[in-house]
Amino acid sequence: MRTVISILLTLAAVAAIGAALVYSGAVSFAADEPHSAAVFELIELARERSIEARIERLGPRAVDDALVAEGASHYGAMCEGCHLAPGMDDTDLRRGLYPQPPKLASPEYARATGERDATAARQFWIVKHGLKASGMPAWGVTHDDETIWGIVAFLQRLPRLSPAEYDALTEGGNAHESHERSDEL
Repeated sequence: MRTVISILLTLAAVAAIGAALVYSGAVSFAADEPHSAAVFELIELARERSIEARIERLGPRAVDDALVAEGASHYGAMCEGCHLAPGMDDTDLRRGLYPQPPKLASPEYARATGERDATAARQFWIVKHGLKASGMPAWGVTHDDETIWGIVAFLQRLPRLSPAEYDALTEGGNAHESHERSDEL
């Protein structure tokens, strides 16, 4: 009985401390103030476990050039401002986001995600459902699964594209033309 009372008192104390932190305003939600390392790691772990638990039912998709081309046009219009294009410098929008969106065109991102078994399924789930408190919208609200699979098919090729190849596929990108691109990758 003492053990149960000790556990309940400990849980009550933790809840009281948590409530005090929330109600005091001590936890900052400013996008220009990074989380502490421990909080960031906890959020990353929770996000990754959540995605992994939900992508198990998604199987591989057949990919053809038409699907990639459709995905490219959507990426240029919807994603480039945050996730960039090959050779593209940061955008004002991307600089103001925390956490910063990954640079999907970078070889480093491709290497980091290439080690995951379910990269395409993971990308599909993220594009469709978005990520809370990250600025990543849930495109599944406005786009069907086939369109989202097209975006994913394009994402699989994106890190290997030169700026010229990217522009050809996306028909010149989107409204972010005011941001300079370098020819270096």
